Amino acid sequence: MTPDTTFAPDALQTLLVRIADALERIAPPRVPAPDFEAADAFVWHTDPPRCEPVPRVNRVDMHLLHGIDRVRDQLVENTERFARGLSANNALLWGARGMGKSSLVKAAHAHVNAALKDAPARLKLVEIHREDIESLPELMAQMRPSGHRFIVFCDDLSFDADDTSYKSLKAVLEGGIEGRPDNVIFYATSNRRHLLPRDMMENERSTAINPGEAVEEKVSLSDRFGLWLGFHKCSQDEYLAMVAAYIAFHDLPVDEATWRPAALEWATTRGSRSGRTAWQYIQDLAGQIGRQLKPAA
Repeated sequence: MTPDTTFAPDALQTLLVRIADALERIAPPRVPAPDFEAADAFVWHTDPPRCEPVPRVNRVDMHLLHGIDRVRDQLVENTERFARGLSANNALLWGARGMGKSSLVKAAHAHVNAALKDAPARLKLVEIHREDIESLPELMAQMRPSGHRFIVFCDDLSFDADDTSYKSLKAVLEGGIEGRPDNVIFYATSNRRHLLPRDMMENERSTAINPGEAVEEKVSLSDRFGLWLGFHKCSQDEYLAMVAAYIAFHDLPVDEATWRPAALEWATTRGSRSGRTAWQYIQDLAGQIGRQLKPAA
């Protein structure tokens, strides 16, 4: 096309329409606004970006969580304050595996929604996968204009030596220009108190020009969580109380003289006493006696 090329009005309009159509085809698809009325729980997906409703959450009833009374009460209180529009903290649930960290988050969400039936809006639980942490700003943008309040939940959160996505999490939790939306709180579970492996911190200390500042950069991620809740290995009595509670809840027709030694043997063979071990024993016991377990509430 030469500088002096001219178009008739109709031809120019046709050309502009073709250009607009071409741009429309190559442009990324618009992200539809999420329907947060569709459910109380969602899973965040990034391809394409969307909050997928979860009609039935895989959860354990609050009264079945034994051996974690103190942290249970703290998390429920924090969640209730947040649901009422009051100040509350991001929470990091860390410690022994199988002791109910993720179960407590889901149970607290259900408990608070049941307790606050007259609240103007439901509390929503949105799970984000560990590998999608870098998309948190996009998720926050979808939740910010909503009238609901949200718990963003990441299970088994930790970072490896070459992983820099923790910086995105730090910015979202407190450090970004926009900051965390007022209607969003972040709960995470991890086996690590500081979310980063010790050898990663030691490597940072040995190779950095200023070792103290390098390690502080890593540890400060955990500091973004105002509420730290530790989960520790349970005692034998606590483990047996978990088994007994499951047996009563599911109406399993078995006497204590039968299930008690079997439950202890089950834990011994696995080298672990925990809520997960107790639940696995219950599933095995129910199968042995031919009984169906009740579905999650």
